[in-house]
Amino acid sequence: MALMLAAMAILPVIDVFAKKLGEAGLPILIVVWARALFGGLMTLPFALRAEGAQAFRPAQPLRQLARSALLFSATFLFFQSLKHLPIADALAIFFVNPLVIVILSALALREKVGPRRWAAVAVGFVGTLIIIRPGLVEVNPGTFYALGAGVALGSYFVMTRAMAGVADAMVLNFQTSAIGAALMTLALPFLWLSPSPTQWAMLAALGVIATLGHVLITKAYEHGEASLLAPLAFTEIIMATILGWWFFGDLPDRWTVLGVTILIASAVYISVRERQVKA
Repeated sequence: MALMLAAMAILPVIDVFAKKLGEAGLPILIVVWARALFGGLMTLPFALRAEGAQAFRPAQPLRQLARSALLFSATFLFFQSLKHLPIADALAIFFVNPLVIVILSALALREKVGPRRWAAVAVGFVGTLIIIRPGLVEVNPGTFYALGAGVALGSYFVMTRAMAGVADAMVLNFQTSAIGAALMTLALPFLWLSPSPTQWAMLAALGVIATLGHVLITKAYEHGEASLLAPLAFTEIIMATILGWWFFGDLPDRWTVLGVTILIASAVYISVRERQVKA
């Protein structure tokens, strides 16, 4: 639990960096590319130690390509949403991904999902609608970016579950980052804007912190049950709210707080129910 809480405490820091870099006019694709590049460099020694040169050859290349595309699509869309929304609001909408995981687990992985968990998904969807309030507030493009990011990340986690046991976790993380960095490098000449030394430092820190957060999550799942750890991910919203207020003066309104509360309650119920079913 401590590892999971530590990951949730540091991950919102990358949102602050991404929002500041975006506000400074740096193209979001460069930010996401740097996240992949520095993540790949950080995990390279561990991947080589685990599998040597074989780490450069994915066991399931098409699935790994799809996994990388989903992760960095989610990252791009979420960072894009931060240009339009406060961090806490974007993260609240982004946390639709546990509901996406349940739906795709039933449809794609043919996992059994009982009526109680389907009901929890429906309740969670209501919470998401309260946060977005379609038709009641002005449509914000950041809302659609954050929703898209949540769907992409949920799909990424389902793909990760489908590839469980294919390779060492650090090798998979390295391959995901390396593929993402290589693909995005092809697009960089068309939009390159040289970062300042300070921006380079922020980009490097963003990549390192994001990778460290994912490593902590991976280690947490090695030592604890998924159903116990999953609800702890929502503590990220608390830290995101604090950082958003500290750096940007943003605070979520009461409707967002209500929607987040409903969303968290549904995710916690899904997690507890999964644990009971496994038992």
